[in-house]
Amino acid sequence: MEARPNLVDLVGETPLVRLPAASRRLGVSVSAKLELCNPTGSIKDRPARYIVEQALALGMIEPGSLLVESSSGNFGVALANMCRHHGLRFACVVDPNVTPMHHYMMCRLGAELHMVDTRDESGGYLNTRLERVHELLDEEVGAFWTNQYANEWNTAAHYHGTGPEILRQTEGRIHHLFAAVSSGGTISGCARYLKEKIPDLTVVAVDAEGSAIFGRPPRSRFIPGVGSSMVPKNVDRSLIDVVIHVPEEDTILECHRLLREEGIFAGGSSGTVMAAIRRYFEADGSQQGARVVAIFPDRGERYFQTVYDPVWVAKTYPALRGSGGIHDVRGAAAFVAPSLGAFLREGA
Repeated sequence: MEARPNLVDLVGETPLVRLPAASRRLGVSVSAKLELCNPTGSIKDRPARYIVEQALALGMIEPGSLLVESSSGNFGVALANMCRHHGLRFACVVDPNVTPMHHYMMCRLGAELHMVDTRDESGGYLNTRLERVHELLDEEVGAFWTNQYANEWNTAAHYHGTGPEILRQTEGRIHHLFAAVSSGGTISGCARYLKEKIPDLTVVAVDAEGSAIFGRPPRSRFIPGVGSSMVPKNVDRSLIDVVIHVPEEDTILECHRLLREEGIFAGGSSGTVMAAIRRYFEADGSQQGARVVAIFPDRGERYFQTVYDPVWVAKTYPALRGSGGIHDVRGAAAFVAPSLGAFLREGA
């Protein structure tokens, strides 16, 4: 393989890998699209690159321009890296649910962080984050809001990228697509492209319990990357056949199972997707032999102090206290925490 000119050129073309343990247990062929292999570790590299490059090409921004966004973590990291590459400034509005590693990475990549700590009427932070976004846009003439929740370029990044890759890697032999929903760009872009080629494809949207995307009352959630306290404009309900809501306790258990059984150190939304696959096929045994693609949005190291920390898990989800499915990493945490804490303080 030839060397690429820069890191940005490595966005996309992520591998698809079969999950042997899950496939055997469920009687279906489960493959994971490893978006955790993107340069900053998540699928958000795709829309970050697409949106920034489109805006530059159309003269909507230029080197030195300020980009503004609200993010729970991954999109903020991806945009920070893209802005660094193109000589742009970036202000990201975050909330207390941002993981320490996301916080650290954004700071190190040059982002200016704005923390909001007031919950909105839904019990979450999204609306207060968006209020702060609009304040920042008012403060600087020409500032550009990437707006992952409503920007059609978010969806287009997956229509032109992720979807075609999945079709090529599966040779069109796919019956179900499972994707977590947050801003809506991933599932809408992939589903639109794949359904044009495979009309009978079943698209399963995976949402978190407590999310308002599909009409349920919102409530507090603690794992970023899946769900929302509003209905993003990028969510095209007409492309979705099934919606599965997953409690965060199941998300945690599946993350640990993925690491233990498949050797994949994945982020919270990947665990949510696997929990949905398990529920779907355990409830319906008539689909033996089905071919399933699961999109794994990000990797696990940024959740080391949350999803993979048994102390945090026991405190946040008492029902999981002492669960055999949670690997005790306190020894590793004790080894890593001092140096990691120093890094985070320096980054802040």
